[in-house]
Amino acid sequence: MTQDIPGKRMSENKKQAAAAGDKEQFRELFPQIVKDLTEDELHQVEVADAVARLKKVLEYNAFDQPQNCGLTVVSAFRALVGPDQQDQKSVFRALAIGWCLELFQAFFFVSDDIMDHSVTRDGHPCWYKKEGIGLDAVNDAFLLEACIYQLLKRYCRNQPYYVNLLELFLQASFETELGQALDLITSSPSQVDLNRFTEQRYKAIVKYKTSMFCFYIPVAAAMYMAGIDSEEEHAYARAILMEIGEFFQIQDDFIDCFGDPETETGTDIQSNKCSWLVVQCLKRASVEQRRLLEENYGQKDLDKVARVKQLYEELDLKAVFKDYEESSYQRVSGLITQHATHLPPQIFLDLAQKIYKRQM
Repeated sequence: MTQDIPGKRMSENKKQAAAAGDKEQFRELFPQIVKDLTEDELHQVEVADAVARLKKVLEYNAFDQPQNCGLTVVSAFRALVGPDQQDQKSVFRALAIGWCLELFQAFFFVSDDIMDHSVTRDGHPCWYKKEGIGLDAVNDAFLLEACIYQLLKRYCRNQPYYVNLLELFLQASFETELGQALDLITSSPSQVDLNRFTEQRYKAIVKYKTSMFCFYIPVAAAMYMAGIDSEEEHAYARAILMEIGEFFQIQDDFIDCFGDPETETGTDIQSNKCSWLVVQCLKRASVEQRRLLEENYGQKDLDKVARVKQLYEELDLKAVFKDYEESSYQRVSGLITQHATHLPPQIFLDLAQKIYKRQM
């Protein structure tokens, strides 16, 4: 039996207490973020109705997310700079940049839900499904994106890393939109074409649609805040974080299908998504099993969805996923050892350990 080490236990307790404190501060900042975006002195009377609408958009779509992206900015910043650089103003800016990440995520979620014809998001009706909203949500998504740059200007304009942050978010928007385009092209609801579901295409969608804004941007933003702007260091960080992002998305795909039915309402099968599971299924399926998949994948009929899940069970994709999870974690650990030579490895290890073996 392994004995607990008092010093290590105290260090972990201190770390957890600091994370809890950051989370509390982060959530407490939200009303100020909303106020700064809706009560700015530049807002004129003639746009009062639009600003009132913006307030509703922010409060419905930005606050009740898990907030992991935003909090990663703060934790990474604390890991990269010494205590003397973690003054009140610097930490406040890290919190504010974290909220820019949450708005970035909300912008894409609102848009994505419309394009995917989704019904719920995190247990609540999608914004466009709310009474009186509909496709006006397209403009609401644009508003959420515009708010990012309003906040960066307000809080970081006089900082040496301001331009780097602007370029980071603009590049992230471009890459994420490319990933979304790949997803839409590959997973058209009007045409089920299993030939499109290749491992190469899947990895490209995940790389551009998920890994960039969920994992790379938060750490890269903290690096710029800490004065780390070397292209080489950012390339190393990106290599690690993209691998973690792929790990995360494959877990999401697995949970979408095999998660707790009481809490998960995944629709990848009926939505004709290029998920990790269908890619693995196609790699292993016999001619007859592929024919069964062609007849049932991408269909709303729950009996057909059940047949696809049964096929996944027959091919033992749960075991395939378990093997993948172990090998992926080892691969991420190897990348951290190889590339995180000038950056604190714990930044990356914390992210990997946070999602390793997660259930939802």
